[in-house]
Amino acid sequence: MDFTSIYWPAALACLIFSMISGSLWFGPKTFFPIWWKAIGRKEADLPSGKPMTWALLIGACAVQVIFMAMLVKTLGAMNGGATLASGAMLGLALWLGLIAPSSLVNKLFPDQLKAWMIESGNHLVNFVVFGAILGAWH
Repeated sequence: MDFTSIYWPAALACLIFSMISGSLWFGPKTFFPIWWKAIGRKEADLPSGKPMTWALLIGACAVQVIFMAMLVKTLGAMNGGATLASGAMLGLALWLGLIAPSSLVNKLFPDQLKAWMIESGNHLVNFVVFGAILGAWH
């Protein structure tokens, strides 16, 4: 793993995008109320937003962005250089082949398909935009 090949300003932009898109996607006037009910929670169970939760969230997103940056760079090198389009296509492929099916497995048995659609939609947006940013800005 060559972490020196990562263009860190682009990776940071992806991380910031993820925090903004997640805040909007799971906002009180967007998908949060539907998602909260879909995972079987009641309004009395509202999350507290503990610092450890935020630290883990940011850490998990950073891992996704770093490894996606390495994939965009590696696959781009094989094909004459990464572009916005090739990065976005990689994001779509990762979502379609790994993220969506893996997370679907976790939502099928508890009968939380609606929650999966909301969560997976957020991941789709993030991965496509991550790929576009990382492919275009290197």
